[in-house]
Amino acid sequence: MQESVALRSLRDRPFELLAELERRGRAVTATSTSDASQNGEWVGVALRMAGELYLVSRDEAREVLGVPAPLTRVPGAKSWILGLANVRGQLLPIIDLRAFLGSGPTPASRNTRVIVVNHRDIPAGLLVDEVLGFRRFTDAEFTADIPPAVVRCEPYIAGSFRRGGEQWPVIGLRSLLEDPAFSGASA
Repeated sequence: MQESVALRSLRDRPFELLAELERRGRAVTATSTSDASQNGEWVGVALRMAGELYLVSRDEAREVLGVPAPLTRVPGAKSWILGLANVRGQLLPIIDLRAFLGSGPTPASRNTRVIVVNHRDIPAGLLVDEVLGFRRFTDAEFTADIPPAVVRCEPYIAGSFRRGGEQWPVIGLRSLLEDPAFSGASA
């Protein structure tokens, strides 16, 4: 109750109110992050490609977008490079992940999304069939097994998580982006 009283006292001082809210938010985030790491929790973004479930590490995904329009085609680029999009003033290459992996083009639907990769040197947006949100797993649910998949992504699988009857392979986006096959994008 004291916290709400302190916030009420700042209502006529907006800068101090925002600073206090930021301080509290950072304190809660630091606590929940340390709790998750102490409990051995892994958080990833769940996605669907070709009817199969996959995960990417939350740390490797900067954001999830709808498919940007318009896309500017890049002359001489491989067919899996759909084009460039202007996303908040930054040019972002949009890559059809299924097509890059050799599993045919991603069909456009209202669920189709772009995962913007969190990579310092290589900007990329990866087109996937659907993003299902965050999934949390414990370290005990992790296995180094690589399950068979329709989408040929085995070189980029960093293990998987098992829960119930489901197995969730983890795609390593960093290894995918740094693969010479990915950087050789000219046709």
